[in-house]
Amino acid sequence: MDINLLTYLACICFLFIFGRVFIVPIKKILKLLLNSVLGGLAIFLINLIGGYFGFHIGLNIYTSILVGLLGLPGVVVLIVIKLLI
Repeated sequence: MDINLLTYLACICFLFIFGRVFIVPIKKILKLLLNSVLGGLAIFLINLIGGYFGFHIGLNIYTSILVGLLGLPGVVVLIVIKLLI
């Protein structure tokens, strides 16, 4: 019986350590994904409203990743770059 209890405790400790090691990267990936989706929506809204004024920002994987990494300042950076070009 003691060996089974020891095995269960070792497995629980292993699962706890395994979870702690991999939860941080998963949180960062989910944050990047959420920011990318929200940035894509922001670019879509800018294109929708800017279409009346002839203003368009390309919505692709690169702009989405840029906005995902930088957040709302990434959208501002894309607008400034578009206005300068």
